[in-house]
Amino acid sequence: MKNLFLLIAILTVNLTFGQSSDTTVANPNYDKSLADKLGGDDYGMKSYYLVILKTGTNITADKELINESFKGHMSNIQKLVEEGKLIVAGPLGKNDKTFRGIFIFNNVKTIEEVKELLQDDLAIKNGLLDYDIFTWYGSAALPEYLPFSDKIWKLKP
Repeated sequence: MKNLFLLIAILTVNLTFGQSSDTTVANPNYDKSLADKLGGDDYGMKSYYLVILKTGTNITADKELINESFKGHMSNIQKLVEEGKLIVAGPLGKNDKTFRGIFIFNNVKTIEEVKELLQDDLAIKNGLLDYDIFTWYGSAALPEYLPFSDKIWKLKP
């Protein structure tokens, strides 16, 4: 009887404090179809390619070349967003490095593919911008903000 009481007490404590033989914690809000659609792992994360844009080697003062290059830069950003390959893009504030902006690529399989996509950017092609590429592990839900971003701007950047 004493052993039975001890077993019941241990089971009660384990149930009360959420301890069981399963050490994983399940998310009651988990949506498997959304996680699969976004490519999320068990932690809701996935790998992306992060590009740090920096000042290139071309120090030209040719205003026409600069204007056309950055016009092409903006067009390329828009094209990559429409293709679902670029989910974050934007400039960085002044800094003591030569860092100018960032890109985060989605649905791109290799660094070589990222490099090919970057060569379509006229500012990079003309040497006004250069880049470094990193693998970045972040929330698989990151692309979900894009549909909302088009609903909050008043003036086209």
